[in-house]
Formats: sequence, structure tokens, C-alpha cells
Amino acid sequence: MSKRSTSRRWAPLLAVLAVLGLLAAFAALPAPAARAADNGRWSVFPVHQGAPSTPTRAYFRMTADRGATVRDQVTVKNLDARTTTFQLYGTDGYNTPRDGGFAVRNKGERMTGVGAWTRLDRTEVTVPGGGEVTVPFTLTVPKGAEPGDHPGAVVALDTRLGRADGNGVAVQQAVGARVYLKVNGARVQGLRIDDVRFRYTAPLVPGAKRAATISYALVNSGNVMLSPQVTLRAKGVFGHTAFEPPGRRLPAELLPGQRVEVTQKWVGPPLVDWGNVEVTASDTAGNLVESAEVDYATVNWTVVALAGLVLAGGAVWLVLRRRAAGRVGQTG
Repeated sequence: MSKRSTSRRWAPLLAVLAVLGLLAAFAALPAPAARAADNGRWSVFPVHQGAPSTPTRAYFRMTADRGATVRDQVTVKNLDARTTTFQLYGTDGYNTPRDGGFAVRNKGERMTGVGAWTRLDRTEVTVPGGGEVTVPFTLTVPKGAEPGDHPGAVVALDTRLGRADGNGVAVQQAVGARVYLKVNGARVQGLRIDDVRFRYTAPLVPGAKRAATISYALVNSGNVMLSPQVTLRAKGVFGHTAFEPPGRRLPAELLPGQRVEVTQKWVGPPLVDWGNVEVTASDTAGNLVESAEVDYATVNWTVVALAGLVLAGGAVWLVLRRRAAGRVGQTG
């Protein structure tokens, strides 16, 4: 068998593995205050506690001392008509680097928090169509655990391989109920702005549409979840405000130890200007304020080059004209 045919044979498997590596982005869907996490085919949510009138929980909120064990139960509801088997496991949460969305680690990745500390009574359940199964679990916090917030999820993974729309690649789907664990101890807030950068691409044709980008990184250097509010202001050469977009809350939840890259577009910057861009971030209470800045310049070098050519041409014309006038004076 040739090497080419062998690679074709393994191509589908490699595609499956590649897609499985992306499951982290789908494992924990946004959890509104009164809804369970679901994908339309199954949902995962904390078991209802208390009286029937007690509001349902969309996610797990836990507080524990180091060395303590917390017990709870998770429910998997099959919204499909077919019987489905799910793998159950705990996992750590993190922010996706580019947009800051809440995601969770894939099952095979190294866990250091909720994923390592969670033990489910059953790691696989078969749920009939329209039915649901509730599984108890424990979360044991190590004695040496770091105080602060430890986000994660309890995930139900469909053991079947499905097909992604339009491309025929085999995928597995997962849904997770978020876990917000607070380990008692010293709580330290930390917020940092890194790598503020300004990029400007001048159009080749004078008068064409201009655009610039301002990028920076938000870093949670503490052990407490933050919801930072970010403002940005560009001041030009004479101190005027050249650009000030509306404030942004990015991301909605900046998890401890996480770094998120943010890009802000600046459409139609001044044709020629220079100054500095200041980025300011603060927590919701306004108790934590950090800022960083970078110089900027918007110069269309094509226009400058053309202006230089015009000036140079004009200078040459004046020199030649004076020389010609001198010759006429000498002959006269």
C-alpha cells in the first residue's frame, strides 16, 4: 500500500481527533439565570433543591474550605426521541484567548481545579428519549488548594459521532452545567493591561477608506473572577480627542489567571495625526483601576511621497527656470 493511500485512510480519523480538540469551546454553553445549559438535544443542570417554589439553579455555586468535600447532584435530560448514552465528567473552566468566552477543558487535558476534584457516582448514563437521569457527585478540595474562585463544569458528552453541517466531518457534542467554586481564604483582586499596540494601514490610493486597530491584553492576575469595564481614548497632537468608542465589558467573566486578547477597530482615523491611546480597565465596583497607553500616528505615506514628488518637481522647475532666465540675461 502506498504512503498516499495510507494517509487517505487515516484522514477521517485525524479529522475526528482535530474536531474533538475543539470541543472545549462548546462544552459549557452560556447559562442564563433561569435556564439549564442545553443544545436542543439534551440539557445538563443542577438538581432542584428545596421547596417546589424555590427557583431552579442554572449552575452550581459552591463555597468550601480547603480539605472539605461538597456533595451535589447533576441531572441530564434527553430532549431527543432516541435513547442516548452520555459520558459524565468534571472539567476546568477558562477564557478563550481571542474573545474571552467561557469554555472548558477537553476530557483528555490536564485538570488542576474542578476537573481534578470532582468525582461522579456514575461516569456514563443511558437516558431514554424524553427522560432524565440524576447522578450524585462529590467535589473534594485539596488541603493545599489555592484560595479564590475556581470555575469549571460538569459535562455530559454524547458518545456517538455526529456529522457537522455541510462538511461531513465526524464530531462529538457536549453540554456542561457550570460550576462556580469559591475556596475560602485570602481573596486577591488583580487586573493588568499588557501589550497595547496600534496598527495603521494607509490606503495606497489617496482618499480611500482608512482604518486602524488598537489591540491589548486583559490579564486577571488575582484569584477572584472579574467583570472588567474597559474604556479607550485616543488624544491627538493638540490634545483633542480623536477617538473614544463606547465602553465595553470584556469579557463578561475574566477568570483568575486568564489572559484575553482584545481588538478595537478605529474606522476613519485622521488623515494626518499623532498622539497617544490610553486604555483603562476597572472592575464593576470601580475599586480596581488599571491603565496603559501607546503612541499612535496616522500618516498616509503615499500622500507624503506624492507631495514630496510634487515639491521636488516644483523645485527642479524653479531651478531650471532661473537658469534659463540667467542665460537669457547673459545673451542680452
